[in-house]
Amino acid sequence: MKIEHLALNVADPLAMAAWYEEHLGLVAVKKMHESPFMIFLADDSGKIMIEIYQNPKASVLDFRSLDPLKLHLAFVSTDPGVDAQRLKRAGATEVSDDTLPDGTRLVMLRDPWGLALQLVKRAKDLLPNP
Repeated sequence: MKIEHLALNVADPLAMAAWYEEHLGLVAVKKMHESPFMIFLADDSGKIMIEIYQNPKASVLDFRSLDPLKLHLAFVSTDPGVDAQRLKRAGATEVSDDTLPDGTRLVMLRDPWGLALQLVKRAKDLLPNP
């Protein structure tokens, strides 16, 4: 089996989707403009999606209260430092900037809604590039 999407119940899905499209290059493949505002955003591989929505049947997670090590969304970056600066200018905040012993660089940010985002530059890819 393969993963189709990860879903997040958020406070403002339309604004969040617009930010992810503009600043992270995700592309909306389905967008509802009425409740529950289900928006499916695909990465540039076209194979991985996140769904953001606001369904009143469940509470919205308080992302700011969650330690980034409990939940974060990771993006591959060729230059995490440059990307972090660009995202901070767009409203993200930096949490940490670490380089692992193998040379992998991990920059942890929070988006404007508090969701932890990790920018990853692996010293060696974990998955093969097709």
